[in-house]
Amino acid sequence: MKIRLYASNALTAGAAPGLPLWQLAPTRDSSGCRLTDFMMLIPRLRNRSACEIERASQDIQAVLALHDDVVFADLNLRLNLLWVSLRPRQGAIGELAAAIRLRVPEALLVAHHNPLM
Repeated sequence: MKIRLYASNALTAGAAPGLPLWQLAPTRDSSGCRLTDFMMLIPRLRNRSACEIERASQDIQAVLALHDDVVFADLNLRLNLLWVSLRPRQGAIGELAAAIRLRVPEALLVAHHNPLM
């Protein structure tokens, strides 16, 4: 799983911040199967202290690491937006969004795309 959480001293893997998400987020997994994705808005995250941002980043990463379906995640502090790409599975988006909200209660599910529908 590629997780791009970029904040002051948060973990970064892959390309540098600033590239458009459509160039970074995968559309297919390693076996060629299409992926689904969703976005969560985390209001005012970028305005918090570095410690609070780091804690939210670690909480999100901990949740995503528990789910084998997750292939890619990007936390954009400038936009206060979390993007997650995963292998399609019935109910996976709801489960992940609920698990993230348990750790980061202010996170709001904004949109998701299911290529199977």
